[in-house]
Amino acid sequence: MITCYLNYVIDPYKLKEFEHYSKLWIPLVNKFGGQHHGYFLPSEGANNIAMALFTFPGLAEYEQYRMDSYNDPESVAAFKYAEDTRCIISYERSFFRPLFE
Repeated sequence: MITCYLNYVIDPYKLKEFEHYSKLWIPLVNKFGGQHHGYFLPSEGANNIAMALFTFPGLAEYEQYRMDSYNDPESVAAFKYAEDTRCIISYERSFFRPLFE
């Protein structure tokens, strides 16, 4: 199992647009075999940092999701929405493996 952590720098004046973008991606990750754990939007502290977490059974399944998303009309529309609204300034992606007792 692998969990993708996305750390976003967003335009704080376009929080509604980023929230809409986020709501587009939650069902898309699930559609491609992942489990989305949600987006986390600014509340207290920095007003331009957001994050998302989602899990796939392994890195190979994540890579397949990435390839498939580039050809999926709903995913392409979500990418375009972010580009058109410029709600995301930058992001970085990290991967984690869970450790349970």
